Amino acid sequence: MPLHWLVLIVLALSAVGFFMGRGRALQTAGGDRRLLHSLPHYYGANVALSAMVPAFGVMLVWLLAQPLIVNTSIERMIPTEALPEGNTLSLVMSDVRRVAQGLDIAVERGVLSDAEVASLRADETDIRAMLGDVGVALGADVPGPVLEAAKNHRQQTARGAMIMSIAVLVLALIGFAYAFWRTNAQFRARNIVEAGVRALLIMAASLAVLTTLGIILSLIFNTIEFFRLHPAKDFFFGSVWAPSFGGGSELAVLPLLWGTLYISLIALIVAVPVGLFSAIYLSEYAGSKMRAYIKPLIEILAGIPTIVYGLFALLTVGPLLLGLFGSQGLGWMQAGTAVMTAGLVMGIMLIPFVSSLSDDIINAVPQSLRDGSYGLGATKSETIRQVVLPAALPGIVGAILLAASRAIGETMIVVMGAGAAARLSMNPFEAMTTVTAKIVSQLTGDADFASPEALVAFALGMTLFVITLCLNAFALYIVRKYREQYE
Repeated sequence: MPLHWLVLIVLALSAVGFFMGRGRALQTAGGDRRLLHSLPHYYGANVALSAMVPAFGVMLVWLLAQPLIVNTSIERMIPTEALPEGNTLSLVMSDVRRVAQGLDIAVERGVLSDAEVASLRADETDIRAMLGDVGVALGADVPGPVLEAAKNHRQQTARGAMIMSIAVLVLALIGFAYAFWRTNAQFRARNIVEAGVRALLIMAASLAVLTTLGIILSLIFNTIEFFRLHPAKDFFFGSVWAPSFGGGSELAVLPLLWGTLYISLIALIVAVPVGLFSAIYLSEYAGSKMRAYIKPLIEILAGIPTIVYGLFALLTVGPLLLGLFGSQGLGWMQAGTAVMTAGLVMGIMLIPFVSSLSDDIINAVPQSLRDGSYGLGATKSETIRQVVLPAALPGIVGAILLAASRAIGETMIVVMGAGAAARLSMNPFEAMTTVTAKIVSQLTGDADFASPEALVAFALGMTLFVITLCLNAFALYIVRKYREQYE
């Protein structure tokens, strides 16, 4: 049964349960809702939640666990001697999954029947051409072990989906019947429903924590595996970044960190003055009507996708800087992709971050401080310089650090505006790259996660995670100190 049909059936059963549970409660009370322990809709909600929550819980766990179980089972079926020369098990499994997907599509479109798939042999049919006809591209011919593994993968996945559908429907019906049977005028439906909703809220809150924990653990384990294959000393203190999937790679993080910090510094030089001055104008000088127009216009910049900023850097800012500083101008710049190009565009992107946060912080400064300054004879500009900004300075510094964290994690602007050269240079008109750009390049395509050239992406991600975590923690410390001082 398709997954969307299963979801719709459970939702329909829950909706029916709501009305039937509500009606049964009123029936047991003789139609007088005053005799009910809870309001009628609580009884209906109890039946609906009893049918829906356990069923969806099992469905979610099943969907997460089934791919892991199936992949583990299929990996055991592939003998080591059957692996093509130069391919690892992870690469072969990616081919297995693609072939299984192609066979599913072929059956859905009527190109093959289930019986024909079961009898399909690699030495009799051009599997690659057939799967290409249904939109699944393969880089090479399909050997016999891969085809057999794909057929087993498809069979186990279909069997698991069928068992899941039966289990989910049975569980939904049991929950529906049990909750409906318990429904009567004295049943404490409100207590049960509120406890269930509280449990759902706790699960939702825990999901973010568990997701963060999962991300951190995946980074840690893969980083440890990388350092087993590549010396940590060369990674942290080397000066050359030259990955080679054929062996002999030089994987040093310093050139990437330098490019990241250099581009981020230029971005902050652009964003901080413009954003801070915009915040001062909006909070201290602009009238209510002007503020109502300007503030949304500035914040539109935050809603523009970063890929659009990357195109802006590649097609507009890069050629403009090349015309000013290239061979036709000062001769400092050789190409449009450079640190300065990415830094300027990233600075434009960060303006709303600095402006909005600084505006809120400046507005939080007590009006009594301004009134006291005016009472002593200070002008408006003197009050802003000597009273408002010093009072808001810790919060402004926190906003700048948060913007720096955003700049360090940017990818698309760097890929399209700064180039891909990993070098240690002070020239802002040369092409450089960042940590995030190299993470993308190392994990593009069918990566072999047993090689240091692919695992280095996790070490780079862990390094970036630690840097941004320290910046965010420092920013939060400053903001909390500011709040404690002025509460």
